[in-house]
Amino acid sequence: MKFSKYQGTGNDFIMIDNRTLFFDKENVEYIHQLCERRFGIGADGLILLEEDKDVDFKMVYYNADGRKSTMCGNGGRCIVAFAKELGVINKKNVLFRAIDGLHHAEIEDKEVKLQMNVDEYLEQIDENSFFINTGSPHVVKIVEEMPANFVEEAKKIRHNERFNREGVNVNFITIKEDKYQIRTFERGVEDETLSCGTGNVAAGIVLKNKLDKKIFKLATRGGFLEILFDESIVYLKGSAVKTFDGYF
Repeated sequence: MKFSKYQGTGNDFIMIDNRTLFFDKENVEYIHQLCERRFGIGADGLILLEEDKDVDFKMVYYNADGRKSTMCGNGGRCIVAFAKELGVINKKNVLFRAIDGLHHAEIEDKEVKLQMNVDEYLEQIDENSFFINTGSPHVVKIVEEMPANFVEEAKKIRHNERFNREGVNVNFITIKEDKYQIRTFERGVEDETLSCGTGNVAAGIVLKNKLDKKIFKLATRGGFLEILFDESIVYLKGSAVKTFDGYF
């Protein structure tokens, strides 16, 4: 089986051209094995590119645990770059279908700007914590300093009584003048990832609600992502890079 590895600010994915529908999408254990970093290829998730008669292509996303999941922002940007590499698209503006609906995107060089589908409802959990769905469910917590034991602190939220069954992604952000740092714990991966697109969008919406700005540049552990607001539309912009091709 041929595959490609792509990464968006360190959030890495196995990309497979499934336009012939050869891939066994029901084999959860197999997908999990492919994503396993010690015994498989290794990735935060697996993405299938499939044909769609109405738009440029379809995106099917799986978490590293092998289960089909909700929208992935960095994965959405990477599949646009993958589609261009395959020759599925040969234009700057793209329209594709994901589990949460249609997404417009623009690709230029190694950067992809992706329109996100977000639930406008922002729930305030406590003074510094918020819940929002940006294609995937997220808790965003504003902290003065990033905790050294971030993963342990994030797990307490991910596994609390409210979120334990369905899971939730957990983001901590710090605000220091015009500099914003974010770290994300992702359900399905069940660990910290170097970057999370929908998590950065969730953090951007929280920051916009607090600071009333239209552009935010967030520092993830894997690089910088930009969140841009145009009226009611939210965009996620950053690099999407192929690291290698291989056969499994």
